[in-house]
Amino acid sequence: MNITHPESLIFWTVLVFVILLVLLKKYAWGPILGAVKDRETSINDALAAAEEARKEMQNLKADNERILKEARAERDALLKEAREIKEQIIADAKGEAQEQGNKIIAQAKSTIESEKKAALAELKNQVAGLSLEIAEKVVKQEFSDKDKQLELVENMLGEAGTLN
Repeated sequence: MNITHPESLIFWTVLVFVILLVLLKKYAWGPILGAVKDRETSINDALAAAEEARKEMQNLKADNERILKEARAERDALLKEAREIKEQIIADAKGEAQEQGNKIIAQAKSTIESEKKAALAELKNQVAGLSLEIAEKVVKQEFSDKDKQLELVENMLGEAGTLN
């Protein structure tokens, strides 16, 4: 074997190359391709996880917006209810004040009427008392004279007799 010939050199080079290829395929390409495959799988898994996280973020954002809308709607409902309660309380207070005012006016009218009746009764009593005093004075003056007394008695008896 002479290695100095160019044909033999090509032969040995090709032979070494083929052996190297067989050895690389058997021992190196499998682990390298497995590592590349593992890397590809981990990248795909990371991309899938990122996509899942993006979808989850969209869902959370949608949920947050929905919760925010519900909270706003609830707040608006509570404010509306509070306004209605306030208006109802004001209306009730006005009605109660009106009712109390009407009762006070009715009581005042009743008191005025009863005081008016009492004053009229007192005035009648005073007029009756004055009338009796005047009549008593007139009668005393009339009866001071004996003749006038007899004349008055006869007139009364005459009137009493005509009434029967």
